[in-house]
This record gives sequence, structure tokens and C-alpha cells, in this order.
Amino acid sequence: MPVRIRVSFNEMKIAQEADKVLSKRDKKLSSKDKVMNDTLRAQQLFLEAYPEIRYGSVKELYRQAHKFISKHVTKELTFRRIRSIKEGKARRIDGEELDALRLAVIEESKREQTELRARLAALDAKLARVDEALARTKVAADSRP
Repeated sequence: MPVRIRVSFNEMKIAQEADKVLSKRDKKLSSKDKVMNDTLRAQQLFLEAYPEIRYGSVKELYRQAHKFISKHVTKELTFRRIRSIKEGKARRIDGEELDALRLAVIEESKREQTELRARLAALDAKLARVDEALARTKVAADSRP
């Protein structure tokens, strides 16, 4: 008497792809919708507002972030909370915290803009000095009789 094995089409398809069968409705990650939640948004804002290169150490980064964000938030903010926001491990993000991070991004943009303007002014002055020096020196072709 023959033995019948009953296998559903979805399980066969998943088995052919050499994946583990986790459920009957597995989908590849590329076909799933990408979701942006508050935790990820806060992490992106934090990394944009507080670049690690600017502060030199992670401890100083946390200190400056705590100093700025705690001014704009009514609840008490801890360094652990700052770290969990930066690492994207916070379970929830308050609206006040998101607003404070948006303000921090704006402040960082203003600071970066003033630094760039100062650098451009210094470069303009340097090029003006070089052009002045070139204008004063005689070129060999000019000194012919």
C-alpha cells in the first residue's frame, strides 16, 4: 500500500530556496515594506546633529547631547537614555525628544555653516596674498631690453 505524503506548495517553494521554514508566508526582506519608526528617525537625527569626529570622544558627545536635549525636554534625561537613542535601542521616543533632536540638527547646521564661511574667508585672504605677490614679481619675459 503506497504511503501518501502531503506537502503544501508554500513549504515546497521555501524548501527549494534552501531557507528555513519559519512560516507558510515567508517573504524575502527585499519585498517587505521598509518601515521608518520614531526610534530609527531619532537615531538618524542624533547622528546628524552630533557627529563623533567633532567631539573627539564618545563621552564628550554624550555630555554635549545631554546638555542640549535636557534644556528642551521636561522630563529628566539620563546619559543612558542618550546612549540608547544614539544606538537605536530606545523602546520609545517622546515627541519632545524628537523636537529637541530636530533643533539640534538645525544648530549643528548653523555651526557648520559659520565654520565653512570662516574657512572660505581665510582661503580668499590667502589667495589675495598670492595674487598680490604674483603681481609684484617680475616675470623673466618682462625684463628683456
